[in-house]
Amino acid sequence: MNLKKFLPFAIAIIVFAIASVLYFNPVLSGKQIKQSDITQFIGMSKDVKEYRAEKGEEPYWLDNAFSGMPAYQVSAYYPNDFVRYVDKVIRFLPRPADYLFLYFLSFFLLLTALKVDWKLAVLGSLSFGFSTYLIIIFGAGHNAKAHAIGYMPMVIAGVIYIFRKRYLLGFILTALAMALEVYSNHPQMTYYLGFCLLILVIVEGVEAFKSRTLPVFFKQSAILVAAMLIGIGANSTRLLAMKEYADYSTRGKSELTINPDGTSKEKSTGLGKEYITEYSYGIAETFNLMIPRFMGGGTVEELGEDSNFYQVLEQNAGRSVAKEYSSQVLTYWGKQPIVEAPAYIGAIVFFLFFLGIFLVKGRLKYWLVAATIFSIVLSWGKNFSIITNFFIDYIPLYNKFRAVSSIQVIAELCVPLLGILALKEFFSSENSSEEKENAVKKAFYIVGGISLLFLLFGSSLFAFEGLRDAQYQQLPELIDALIADRKSMLFNDSLRSLLLVLAVAGMLWFYLKGKFKQVPVLIVLGGLIIFDLVSIDANYVNKEDFTSARRVQKPFTATKADAEILKDKGYYRVVNFSVSPMQDGRTSYFHNSIGGYHAAKMKRYQELFDYQIAKNNMEVLNMLNTKYFIISDEQFQENPEANGNAWFVNSLKKVSSANEEIIALDSLNTKSEAVINSNEFNLKADVFQKDSIATINLVKKDLTELIYEASTTSEQFAVFSEIYYKDGWNAYIDGESVPYYRVNYVLRGLEVPVGKHKITFKYEPAVIKTGSSLSLLCYAFLFIIPIGWFVIKKKKN
Repeated sequence: MNLKKFLPFAIAIIVFAIASVLYFNPVLSGKQIKQSDITQFIGMSKDVKEYRAEKGEEPYWLDNAFSGMPAYQVSAYYPNDFVRYVDKVIRFLPRPADYLFLYFLSFFLLLTALKVDWKLAVLGSLSFGFSTYLIIIFGAGHNAKAHAIGYMPMVIAGVIYIFRKRYLLGFILTALAMALEVYSNHPQMTYYLGFCLLILVIVEGVEAFKSRTLPVFFKQSAILVAAMLIGIGANSTRLLAMKEYADYSTRGKSELTINPDGTSKEKSTGLGKEYITEYSYGIAETFNLMIPRFMGGGTVEELGEDSNFYQVLEQNAGRSVAKEYSSQVLTYWGKQPIVEAPAYIGAIVFFLFFLGIFLVKGRLKYWLVAATIFSIVLSWGKNFSIITNFFIDYIPLYNKFRAVSSIQVIAELCVPLLGILALKEFFSSENSSEEKENAVKKAFYIVGGISLLFLLFGSSLFAFEGLRDAQYQQLPELIDALIADRKSMLFNDSLRSLLLVLAVAGMLWFYLKGKFKQVPVLIVLGGLIIFDLVSIDANYVNKEDFTSARRVQKPFTATKADAEILKDKGYYRVVNFSVSPMQDGRTSYFHNSIGGYHAAKMKRYQELFDYQIAKNNMEVLNMLNTKYFIISDEQFQENPEANGNAWFVNSLKKVSSANEEIIALDSLNTKSEAVINSNEFNLKADVFQKDSIATINLVKKDLTELIYEASTTSEQFAVFSEIYYKDGWNAYIDGESVPYYRVNYVLRGLEVPVGKHKITFKYEPAVIKTGSSLSLLCYAFLFIIPIGWFVIKKKKN
């Protein structure tokens, strides 16, 4: 074996590991990064983690949030999920350095597949991984997104090998990388990867048609599809569970045709257009991909003592007030609700991208340019509604995802990729010096020209007025000062980008004139790219975001109200009115909450909140067994009217639509009657004889099993304060399976016969068993097919 062949890979891995740990250097002292979404996740997943630790098995259901929901999209380990161990080997560094390392390694594999020299590949990997958007998502805690983005280049690398006729290697890498991509569990990013791959396949197909090699293309496509299916199939349990739950979640179709105020509701098979496009990139905002604070940077930025904002405050309110308020100034003047930081790809990287447009030849360039334009145009969302609405209305699954600006991850990948391919061509002998000179000049004219345009005329092209400027209206001159600072930001960063591009263009020009050697040029170029990106990244994610591991792992401290409520050892629910209940993972850390924090809540439960709980319908809170209301950290209130865990009702109010179900709750006495949709559930009786001595009590409770004891002298109908979920929960009376029904829009109801009975609800999701068998089969294919392929090929040779 030629070990020298693997030396570049070893060097690259060492460089990537060092770069990852150096950027996130607090991990060396055992600190962890504070991430708001992960903090909420810790609260949401506590039930599942405790069950897993205690019983050594997965519950697949949690009860501490939204009155109960499947745990598939919160925290779940699946049988035969072998790819999880591969992922652990790759991501061996402390978090979040592990994700940064994954960015580097995956992009390096892609560049290697494109036969880029390893030194250029290392440079390209660093320019991809340090792209500002890929760094700032760590601050918000979007780890699953980072995870999925990290495996995107690896998937594309496998596809490239297939189209370059390295079939066996391409098949293995594509299947394995796709399995890892789906395992990362961020469907939106994987969906966007699909668009990127589709554009690549179309470009390859057009080329095959032109060159009359369609049979080869169809063979390659068949291998690609087989590899993709195996990689996807290896995650069968995860995907089947996700598909099952998606129909119940806010990403699925609503049965309601009215809004909470009674007006007609827009029909949709997924999320509403307004929600999908809430985070739409401004068309002019696109320029911050190459000029970092083109629109003021993040939502808030720190302004120094030399800023106009500070000076006005100091004059009017004094130095201490000026210092305090200048640390968090609303500098962003775009139209998005919140922006953590600009999605800066890099002035130098964009210069190289345009260099590639003029220097790189062939279908790879067409793919990368087309995918970049596609990504940016769709990121505009409601600002370019004719395209966005078409995709929402007609492209499958597009309406299942929000934050359309996120599709810029395709550009985040394609721009540096074409940039490095440009350098590959620039340093090769295949292109003439004249071609290279022309390409350098044109790229400089475009990127340098844009920077110069905004440097000279930017202050007069825009109003620089932000969505939240009204917060400063008590001091009108403060708004004028802020606008002046925004103009200054645009001027300074336009100058910054111009100087960086001028330096790189000049260096490449002098290289062509024989003044510089290649190695020094690469070293300086690499240093400039890293300086350009890291100096911006560090403004938004830095050592200040790290804290002790204990504070990250146990982020919540019980308040006085929490401590008092926890003295009650019964089974009940809590609502926290001191926060927004449906965006609150903290309460779920201590109690069984009627609220929670999740991007894909159960659809009917969200509707119950919007149509009833938000209107302070106490009967609905009672039927959810809401025993305590948290008013503040110090104050709570006990609700003596809570219905309890289960109760008998005297009558059923039969309705025929979801609209009637939700409206009936307006005036329903939940202790004595229940609402049921007779079109879905056929019960002959709707009135039950009142039995004053009938009892029903919860005697055993855990996440996957509820046991009640009932005693009646006549047939009764019981309502349980548990969420109805037919694809998992099964009901048994004295060990015999019995049907149960959805009542009161979200709860379970059951007919109870005369006598003493043991009623059991068990969570037995069939999707887990089915999915694990399919996953095992796909792993078998992933193992057997390459071996068979290798043996047959060897025999032929």
